[in-house]
Amino acid sequence: MKIQFINKSIESQKQRLLQHSLYEKVKTVDELHTFLENHVFAVWDFMSLLKALQEKLTCTTTPWLPTGNPETRYLINEIVLAEETDISLDGKRLSHFEMYLDAMTDCGANTTPILEFLDNVQQTKNIFVSIKKSNLHPNVKAFLDFTFRVIDEGKPHKIAAAFTFGREDLIPSMFTEILKNFQINFPEKKLDKLVHYFERHIELDADEHGPMAMQMITELCGTNEVKWKEVKEVSIEALEKRIGLWNGIEEQMPVNVELV
Repeated sequence: MKIQFINKSIESQKQRLLQHSLYEKVKTVDELHTFLENHVFAVWDFMSLLKALQEKLTCTTTPWLPTGNPETRYLINEIVLAEETDISLDGKRLSHFEMYLDAMTDCGANTTPILEFLDNVQQTKNIFVSIKKSNLHPNVKAFLDFTFRVIDEGKPHKIAAAFTFGREDLIPSMFTEILKNFQINFPEKKLDKLVHYFERHIELDADEHGPMAMQMITELCGTNEVKWKEVKEVSIEALEKRIGLWNGIEEQMPVNVELV
Protein backbone atom coordinates (compact mmCIF):
# COMPACT_ATOMS: atom_id res chain seq x y z
CA MET A 1 0.00 0.00 0.00
CA LYS A 2 2.86 2.41 0.78
CA ILE A 3 4.39 1.81 -2.64
CA GLN A 4 1.04 2.68 -4.22
CA PHE A 5 1.00 5.90 -2.18
CA ILE A 6 4.47 6.85 -3.46
CA ASN A 7 3.47 6.09 -7.03
CA LYS A 8 0.39 8.27 -6.68
CA SER A 9 2.47 11.08 -5.17
CA ILE A 10 4.89 11.16 -8.11
CA GLU A 11 2.34 10.61 -10.91
CA SER A 12 2.43 14.25 -11.98
CA GLN A 13 6.21 14.23 -12.44
CA LYS A 14 6.11 10.88 -14.22
CA GLN A 15 3.57 12.14 -16.71
CA ARG A 16 5.60 15.28 -17.38
CA LEU A 17 8.59 13.08 -18.13
CA LEU A 18 6.72 10.64 -20.33
CA GLN A 19 5.10 13.48 -22.28
CA HIS A 20 8.24 15.63 -22.51
CA SER A 21 8.77 17.41 -25.82
CA LEU A 22 12.41 16.21 -25.95
CA TYR A 23 11.37 12.88 -27.45
CA GLU A 24 10.07 14.62 -30.56
CA LYS A 25 13.25 16.68 -30.91
CA VAL A 26 15.58 13.74 -31.60
CA LYS A 27 15.09 13.59 -35.36
CA THR A 28 18.51 14.25 -36.91
CA VAL A 29 21.96 12.74 -36.39
CA ASP A 30 23.18 15.92 -34.66
CA GLU A 31 20.17 15.87 -32.33
CA LEU A 32 20.80 12.21 -31.53
CA HIS A 33 24.41 13.02 -30.68
CA THR A 34 23.36 15.91 -28.43
CA PHE A 35 21.00 13.61 -26.56
CA LEU A 36 23.57 10.84 -26.11
CA GLU A 37 26.41 13.17 -25.09
CA ASN A 38 24.31 14.54 -22.23
CA HIS A 39 22.32 11.46 -21.24
CA VAL A 40 25.52 9.44 -20.81
CA PHE A 41 26.12 11.32 -17.53
CA ALA A 42 22.87 9.86 -16.17
CA VAL A 43 23.93 6.41 -17.36
CA TRP A 44 27.19 6.85 -15.47
CA ASP A 45 25.92 8.29 -12.16
CA PHE A 46 23.25 5.59 -11.99
CA MET A 47 26.09 3.14 -11.29
CA SER A 48 27.20 5.24 -8.32
CA LEU A 49 23.70 5.02 -6.83
CA LEU A 50 23.77 1.27 -7.31
CA LYS A 51 27.23 0.81 -5.79
CA ALA A 52 26.29 3.07 -2.87
CA LEU A 53 23.38 0.73 -2.16
CA GLN A 54 25.68 -2.26 -2.39
CA GLU A 55 28.04 -0.67 0.12
CA LYS A 56 25.19 0.13 2.51
CA LEU A 57 23.17 -3.07 2.23
CA THR A 58 25.81 -5.79 1.74
CA CYS A 59 29.25 -6.43 3.16
CA THR A 60 31.95 -5.15 0.80
CA THR A 61 34.82 -5.12 3.31
CA THR A 62 36.90 -7.72 5.10
CA PRO A 63 36.52 -9.55 7.36
CA TRP A 64 33.17 -10.41 5.78
CA LEU A 65 30.09 -10.44 7.99
CA PRO A 66 26.46 -11.30 7.13
CA THR A 67 25.16 -7.74 6.81
CA GLY A 68 21.51 -6.68 6.75
CA ASN A 69 18.57 -8.55 5.29
CA PRO A 70 19.50 -11.53 3.07
CA GLU A 71 16.62 -10.76 0.70
CA THR A 72 17.83 -7.19 0.23
CA ARG A 73 21.41 -8.43 -0.24
CA TYR A 74 20.18 -10.69 -3.00
CA LEU A 75 18.22 -7.91 -4.69
CA ILE A 76 21.20 -5.57 -4.80
CA ASN A 77 23.75 -8.17 -5.85
CA GLU A 78 21.45 -9.43 -8.60
CA ILE A 79 21.05 -5.92 -10.01
CA VAL A 80 24.79 -5.21 -9.71
CA LEU A 81 25.60 -8.42 -11.60
CA ALA A 82 23.50 -7.37 -14.59
CA GLU A 83 24.40 -3.68 -14.58
CA GLU A 84 28.14 -4.10 -14.09
CA THR A 85 28.81 -7.26 -16.14
CA ASP A 86 26.06 -7.77 -18.72
CA ILE A 87 26.50 -9.34 -22.17
CA SER A 88 27.04 -6.82 -24.95
CA LEU A 89 25.83 -7.20 -28.52
CA ASP A 90 29.32 -8.53 -29.36
CA GLY A 91 29.03 -11.20 -26.67
CA LYS A 92 31.49 -9.47 -24.31
CA ARG A 93 31.07 -8.80 -20.60
CA LEU A 94 30.59 -5.05 -20.14
CA SER A 95 28.86 -2.70 -17.75
CA HIS A 96 25.84 -0.90 -19.18
CA PHE A 97 27.86 2.32 -19.07
CA GLU A 98 30.59 0.78 -21.22
CA MET A 99 27.93 -0.59 -23.58
CA TYR A 100 26.53 2.93 -23.89
CA LEU A 101 29.99 4.38 -24.67
CA ASP A 102 30.46 1.73 -27.37
CA ALA A 103 27.07 2.59 -28.83
CA MET A 104 27.96 6.30 -28.84
CA THR A 105 31.22 5.63 -30.68
CA ASP A 106 29.45 3.39 -33.19
CA CYS A 107 26.99 6.10 -34.20
CA GLY A 108 29.53 8.94 -34.21
CA ALA A 109 28.69 10.67 -30.91
CA ASN A 110 31.47 12.41 -28.96
CA THR A 111 32.60 10.54 -25.83
CA THR A 112 35.39 13.02 -24.98
CA PRO A 113 33.36 15.18 -22.51
CA ILE A 114 32.29 12.24 -20.31
CA LEU A 115 35.75 10.63 -20.41
CA GLU A 116 37.48 13.92 -19.55
CA PHE A 117 35.00 14.45 -16.72
CA LEU A 118 35.78 11.01 -15.30
CA ASP A 119 39.51 11.72 -15.54
CA ASN A 120 38.92 14.92 -13.59
CA VAL A 121 36.93 13.03 -10.94
CA GLN A 122 39.91 10.72 -10.45
CA GLN A 123 42.29 13.68 -10.20
CA THR A 124 40.28 15.82 -7.76
CA LYS A 125 39.05 12.91 -5.61
CA ASN A 126 36.04 15.15 -5.00
CA ILE A 127 32.97 14.67 -7.15
CA PHE A 128 31.40 17.97 -6.08
CA VAL A 129 34.50 19.94 -7.12
CA SER A 130 34.54 18.15 -10.47
CA ILE A 131 30.88 18.92 -11.08
CA LYS A 132 31.22 22.57 -10.13
CA LYS A 133 34.32 23.21 -12.27
CA SER A 134 33.07 21.31 -15.32
CA ASN A 135 31.74 22.93 -18.48
CA LEU A 136 28.55 20.89 -18.39
CA HIS A 137 25.12 22.44 -18.85
CA PRO A 138 23.79 23.77 -15.51
CA ASN A 139 20.93 21.23 -15.59
CA VAL A 140 23.36 18.35 -16.05
CA LYS A 141 25.38 19.71 -13.12
CA ALA A 142 22.23 19.95 -10.98
CA PHE A 143 21.29 16.39 -11.89
CA LEU A 144 24.70 15.02 -10.89
CA ASP A 145 24.90 17.17 -7.77
CA PHE A 146 21.56 15.85 -6.53
CA THR A 147 22.65 12.24 -7.08
CA PHE A 148 25.84 12.61 -5.10
CA ARG A 149 24.25 14.68 -2.34
CA VAL A 150 21.83 11.82 -1.74
CA ILE A 151 24.72 9.34 -1.75
CA ASP A 152 26.80 11.56 0.52
CA GLU A 153 24.00 11.79 3.07
CA GLY A 154 24.29 8.04 3.41
CA LYS A 155 20.69 7.04 4.16
CA PRO A 156 19.96 3.74 2.37
CA HIS A 157 16.22 4.39 1.97
CA LYS A 158 16.90 7.78 0.34
CA ILE A 159 19.50 6.33 -2.01
CA ALA A 160 17.07 3.53 -2.85
CA ALA A 161 14.33 6.10 -3.53
CA ALA A 162 16.49 8.02 -6.01
CA PHE A 163 17.52 4.72 -7.59
CA THR A 164 14.03 3.21 -7.77
CA PHE A 165 11.58 5.99 -8.46
CA GLY A 166 14.01 8.36 -10.16
CA ARG A 167 15.57 5.72 -12.41
CA GLU A 168 14.59 2.05 -12.49
CA ASP A 169 10.83 2.51 -12.32
CA LEU A 170 10.82 4.94 -15.26
CA ILE A 171 13.40 3.46 -17.58
CA PRO A 172 11.17 0.99 -19.49
CA SER A 173 8.58 3.63 -20.41
CA MET A 174 11.06 6.40 -21.19
CA PHE A 175 13.41 4.29 -23.24
CA THR A 176 10.57 2.75 -25.22
CA GLU A 177 9.56 6.23 -26.38
CA ILE A 178 13.14 7.16 -27.30
CA LEU A 179 13.73 3.86 -29.06
CA LYS A 180 10.67 4.33 -31.27
CA ASN A 181 12.02 7.65 -32.52
CA PHE A 182 15.51 6.23 -33.12
CA GLN A 183 14.21 3.35 -35.23
CA ILE A 184 11.98 5.62 -37.32
CA ASN A 185 14.42 8.47 -37.85
CA PHE A 186 17.80 6.70 -38.17
CA PRO A 187 17.23 3.42 -40.02
CA GLU A 188 20.56 3.67 -41.88
CA LYS A 189 22.82 4.66 -38.94
CA LYS A 190 24.92 2.21 -36.92
CA LEU A 191 22.45 1.93 -34.07
CA ASP A 192 22.54 -1.80 -33.37
CA LYS A 193 24.48 -1.38 -30.12
CA LEU A 194 22.31 1.52 -29.01
CA VAL A 195 19.12 -0.40 -29.74
CA HIS A 196 20.55 -3.39 -27.85
CA TYR A 197 21.34 -1.17 -24.85
CA PHE A 198 17.81 0.25 -24.72
CA GLU A 199 16.13 -3.10 -25.29
CA ARG A 200 18.26 -4.71 -22.58
CA HIS A 201 17.20 -2.01 -20.12
CA ILE A 202 13.56 -2.42 -21.05
CA GLU A 203 13.81 -6.18 -20.57
CA LEU A 204 15.68 -6.06 -17.25
CA ASP A 205 13.93 -3.11 -15.64
CA ALA A 206 10.37 -4.03 -16.57
CA ASP A 207 10.64 -7.73 -15.79
CA GLU A 208 13.25 -7.95 -13.03
CA HIS A 209 14.97 -4.85 -11.65
CA GLY A 210 11.86 -2.68 -11.28
CA PRO A 211 9.97 -5.15 -9.08
CA MET A 212 13.18 -5.95 -7.17
CA ALA A 213 13.78 -2.27 -6.45
CA MET A 214 10.20 -1.82 -5.20
CA GLN A 215 10.69 -4.74 -2.85
CA MET A 216 13.94 -3.22 -1.61
CA ILE A 217 12.17 0.05 -0.74
CA THR A 218 9.54 -1.85 1.23
CA GLU A 219 12.23 -3.80 3.10
CA LEU A 220 14.17 -0.63 3.96
CA CYS A 221 11.22 1.47 5.15
CA GLY A 222 9.04 -1.15 6.82
CA THR A 223 6.52 0.66 9.02
CA ASN A 224 8.67 3.73 9.60
CA GLU A 225 6.51 6.71 8.56
CA VAL A 226 9.44 9.15 8.57
CA LYS A 227 11.35 6.99 6.09
CA TRP A 228 8.33 6.71 3.80
CA LYS A 229 7.93 10.50 3.90
CA GLU A 230 11.59 10.95 2.99
CA VAL A 231 11.26 8.41 0.18
CA LYS A 232 8.40 10.45 -1.28
CA GLU A 233 10.37 13.71 -1.03
CA VAL A 234 13.52 12.26 -2.61
CA SER A 235 11.50 10.56 -5.35
CA ILE A 236 9.79 13.80 -6.31
CA GLU A 237 13.07 15.72 -6.34
CA ALA A 238 14.78 12.97 -8.36
CA LEU A 239 12.07 13.22 -11.01
CA GLU A 240 12.22 17.01 -11.03
CA LYS A 241 15.97 16.78 -11.63
CA ARG A 242 15.35 14.32 -14.48
CA ILE A 243 12.85 16.75 -16.01
CA GLY A 244 15.49 19.44 -15.62
CA LEU A 245 18.01 17.21 -17.39
CA TRP A 246 15.60 16.70 -20.28
CA ASN A 247 15.01 20.49 -20.42
CA GLY A 248 18.76 21.07 -20.48
CA ILE A 249 19.29 18.60 -23.33
CA GLU A 250 16.44 20.20 -25.26
CA GLU A 251 18.05 23.63 -24.84
CA GLN A 252 21.25 22.33 -26.43
CA MET A 253 19.57 20.85 -29.48
CA PRO A 254 21.07 22.21 -32.74
CA VAL A 255 19.06 24.97 -34.41
CA ASN A 256 18.00 23.85 -37.87
CA VAL A 257 17.78 26.87 -40.15
CA GLU A 258 15.53 26.24 -43.12
CA LEU A 259 16.16 28.29 -46.23
CA VAL A 260 13.05 29.95 -47.63
